[in-house]
Amino acid sequence: MEYRRLGRAGMRVSTISLGSWLTYGGSVEEENATRCVHAAYEQGINFFDTANVYARGRAEEFVGRALKAFPRDSFVLATKVYFPMGDGPNDKGLSRKHIIRCCTQ
Repeated sequence: MEYRRLGRAGMRVSTISLGSWLTYGGSVEEENATRCVHAAYEQGINFFDTANVYARGRAEEFVGRALKAFPRDSFVLATKVYFPMGDGPNDKGLSRKHIIRCCTQ
């Protein structure tokens, strides 16, 4: 696996990332999603991507449970916020309130 520096952070991430868009928490069963995450990790992928809006948070939950099997400092987990997670006026966007809520749920 090839790795590259991530900006000035000093971290090295795999040039290939495993994402969970439109799959985990939706059309792919958790057991299969876990096998996929584990297979990627075993091949040297250490960069995993998800977002709160993917399957309304279920993708993040699936990825989190799958990655629990590995030491936390051995991978980089990227997620995103912005898109609506509810119908309220503060349930979307990049306000501090929405970002903190997404990080703590």
